[in-house]
Amino acid sequence: MSEIRVIRVDEIRSRVTVTEGQTETVHDVTLAEKDRQRYGGDVASERLIQASFEFLLERESKESILPSFAIPAIERYFPEYPAVIRRRL
Repeated sequence: MSEIRVIRVDEIRSRVTVTEGQTETVHDVTLAEKDRQRYGGDVASERLIQASFEFLLERESKESILPSFAIPAIERYFPEYPAVIRRRL
């Protein structure tokens, strides 16, 4: 089971820490307002980012997740992301 912590750095940047057992990874994530609305509608940025990491961890290890990326990059690697994330939120 993974623990996902999202900390907002500023309006568009967040720092995400994923902990599994004794190991953790840290990721810098960018989420522009237009992308928050596109993927999450009225959902808070932190919730969208959390759900996005849950989505990613179902498909790859925490070590495989890019250390720095913008949320729309997920769709480039996983075309099903928009439909799945909307259903979850």
